[in-house]
Amino acid sequence: MTPKRLAKIINEINNILLPRACFGCNAQLFRGEHILCAVCRHDVPLTDHNFLEENAVDRMFYGRIPIKKAASFIYFPKNGLVKNLIHWLKYKNQEEIGSFLGDWCGAHLQNDAGLEKIDVVVPVPLHPKKQKKRGYNQVSLFAQKIVESLQAEYRDDILVKGVNITSQTKKDRHLRWESSKEAFRLNPDCNANFRHVLLVDDVITTGSTMESCTRALLQLEEVEVSLLSMAVVQQG
Repeated sequence: MTPKRLAKIINEINNILLPRACFGCNAQLFRGEHILCAVCRHDVPLTDHNFLEENAVDRMFYGRIPIKKAASFIYFPKNGLVKNLIHWLKYKNQEEIGSFLGDWCGAHLQNDAGLEKIDVVVPVPLHPKKQKKRGYNQVSLFAQKIVESLQAEYRDDILVKGVNITSQTKKDRHLRWESSKEAFRLNPDCNANFRHVLLVDDVITTGSTMESCTRALLQLEEVEVSLLSMAVVQQG
């Protein structure tokens, strides 16, 4: 028996003894389903953003930073499925949700005629203390799956977070900006042999984190920055 066949048998036994549950509705997942059941996956509110047409995320950054393009994959309502997914990803040690969303989003990007050649994909960094406590950066696997789809390079050594900011979920836009404007900087030891960066994050609320990271990246000569997030909070 081959190792691949043995692994498949073990996996099927585990699914019988410990059935996998949907992160959306807690129903048992069937063969071919991963993270979400077919019903919940259908209910995920995709934005339909692309890198050709203007969208609300583009407009969020008008007059703030000179980005090439911006987009988000899904909407982030105040309550419901997406909020639960991101919560599980960030705080419940369910890092595979990032991989799941990255595969899904990457498949869309492969068909996006407006997306120009990306050289590197850069995840928004966590402060080292926070990453050590959590055990991972929740954006990393999402970014790595995007890399596979775009045939780019994954680089998590370009940006560093120098200030350990407390949670910003309840801060208004001005306070978020004041908290994050000095938080991110370039790693002086990184090799910057690229021209087009795709900066990725989990959720865009006011855009202050992305703005701060982009300002740092634009210190590099002849570098253009595009933005992508798993989700975006709808304004208004």
